Amino acid sequence: MKAEAWIFAICSIFLVLVTPAYWFVTSASDQGGDWTGTSALVMTTLLVLMVTLYLGFHARKMEPRPEDRKDADIVDGAGELGFFPPYSWWPLWCAATLAVCVLGIAAAAWWLFIIGAVLGAIALCGFVFEYYRGEHAH
Repeated sequence: MKAEAWIFAICSIFLVLVTPAYWFVTSASDQGGDWTGTSALVMTTLLVLMVTLYLGFHARKMEPRPEDRKDADIVDGAGELGFFPPYSWWPLWCAATLAVCVLGIAAAAWWLFIIGAVLGAIALCGFVFEYYRGEHAH
């Protein structure tokens, strides 16, 4: 995790340097600057800094992984890597019901929005609880 923390730290340093430079360059124009781009860069800087701090704190607490150690061999990284879910149709149904909800709002057809919301609640429950029943139950 130390390598990942360093990558995000370098990105944080870059954004800390670029954000005021962007503000300075755009404020030199006649229109008074680009507040949208500057605020987007500030928020991006803060988000990357948040990930940097998270990875840095967790890198200190956990024991080094094989890719973090200089004396590790390739075979040290062998074994189970984690749980990877199989295919699922539920994201498709969740996206379809969200599209129905958005269409209902855009067309000012509240009855369509309500139908999409009810079907969306069913699809979301199916998505959340898909590993508690059926073929892939734990």
